[in-house]
Amino acid sequence: MNTLTASSALPALVDRFGRRIDYLRVSVTDRCDLRCNYCLPKGFNGYQEPADWLTFDEMERVISLFTRLGVGRVRLTGGEPLLRRNLPELAARLSALPGLTDLSLSTNGTQLARHAPALRAAGVKRLNISLDSLSRECVTRITGRDSLEAVMQGLEAAQAAGFSPIKLNMVLLQENADEVDAMAAFCLERGYMLRLIETMPMGSSGQSLGFVPLGPVRERLVARFDLRADATELGGGPARYWTTADGRGHVGFITPMSQHFCASCNRVRLSVDGTLYLCLGQEERLELRPLLRSGASDEALIAALRDAIELKPERHEFNEAPTRIVRFMSQTGG
Repeated sequence: MNTLTASSALPALVDRFGRRIDYLRVSVTDRCDLRCNYCLPKGFNGYQEPADWLTFDEMERVISLFTRLGVGRVRLTGGEPLLRRNLPELAARLSALPGLTDLSLSTNGTQLARHAPALRAAGVKRLNISLDSLSRECVTRITGRDSLEAVMQGLEAAQAAGFSPIKLNMVLLQENADEVDAMAAFCLERGYMLRLIETMPMGSSGQSLGFVPLGPVRERLVARFDLRADATELGGGPARYWTTADGRGHVGFITPMSQHFCASCNRVRLSVDGTLYLCLGQEERLELRPLLRSGASDEALIAALRDAIELKPERHEFNEAPTRIVRFMSQTGG
């Protein structure tokens, strides 16, 4: 029997290393309409059965417990989240939760032109859109599909719907490393925030690519675009931002490999099947679906969440053990 109410005051989630957990990433599907070479291998078909997906009711319940525990930021991810039917309905339910101050969404952009207005109306405040190149040929090689035009239409629709900021995520690879300057200019001219990301060795796809260190890239962009280090908090994630002299343009650098940010990690990830992952680069986890479907009370779920946070490791070991994580990024939840 549940005795907690939505207004119950509960101590925040703090792990054994003193890090407060206030950011939850929620995968609403492990399906995707692209096959990015750093995310999924060719021919992959090991998807979860829909019967094993958390329902919207289950997601809302878990997220409401997290918000009572001080988690104010939630990001909807996938796979490609816009492939989940009626996603704006879930977004509207979540945006109404007490304590949730920031609801955002990560997307590859291919479905965004159709859904941007509904997402905005449902309470999604910010978007992260994956775009690894401005070249049609390069996008096709990386994603397995000629998707550039659809993503550009999605960007236009997002701006028209009033999303701000719009962040473009570019995973740096050998095959697109020579396009970074052009992408930075594109974003700065149009008011997008560019975020450059080092590839992580997750699954055979990520492990086969290696990574391009962002240090030299940052030095070049700082000089070319007259960027200055910016300590402003811009979304609660791991990016370290630099800004233009007028403060209007931003470029972020996410460096899990060359300069990890584990000491300030404030997030956990909930996969579509109800697995709570405590770290991208380790295996500690909590299986929530069996608890949810066996009638566990809110008190029992909160106790399980607190116990799980105690298992959150101090840091990943991508450099020391690059072949340890065999699950793919899409299975973990973005």
